[in-house]
Amino acid sequence: MKIIAIGRNYAEHAKELNNPVPTVPVIFTKPDTALLKDNKPFYHPDFSEDVHHEIEVVLKISKEGKHISEKFADGYYDEIALGIDFTARDIQQRHKEKGLPWELAKAFDNSAPVSTFLPKSQFADIYGLNFHLDVNGQTRQAGNTKNLLFSFEYIIAFVSKYFTLKKGDLIFTGTPQGVAKVNVGDRLEGYLEDEKLLDFYVK
Repeated sequence: MKIIAIGRNYAEHAKELNNPVPTVPVIFTKPDTALLKDNKPFYHPDFSEDVHHEIEVVLKISKEGKHISEKFADGYYDEIALGIDFTARDIQQRHKEKGLPWELAKAFDNSAPVSTFLPKSQFADIYGLNFHLDVNGQTRQAGNTKNLLFSFEYIIAFVSKYFTLKKGDLIFTGTPQGVAKVNVGDRLEGYLEDEKLLDFYVK
């Protein structure tokens, strides 16, 4: 199982970090050791003083595929979830300034909490999904999949040109604006429409 993530897939998030709005998907990966399930607590790493939350809709790949056509990509995922792409922003900034890869900032252990998955068939419009993240009872991030720069199908087709997608692979599809630092003691609650899927503490 691998985790593939899409950076800057909501224009306002790209702008809030003073990044250009991309014309092709920005791709990075996380290892399976980044996965954090069952709303277990996230232990703040000691190598960063500025870990940010990034709430995202996550796709689970349902069958193997390579060079998938965009028009058929809808058939390669049938479940969605919420996830958080924890990012050590201080490390990422230093690496960006030097033109270095992001892995140390993005791919560390437990940096990818993921909720239980729901069948996409239960949602009337996959491109009208509201999702949001509350931190200590206050909404920090709120997004809607209608504002994706690159659709789920486009992402699957694009990624599959480079990586064979296998059943169980996860794709983090990008975060809306409002990313911010988390602190020890924070409670994070993630909602997809009105259903709470994430609820855990930073320790």
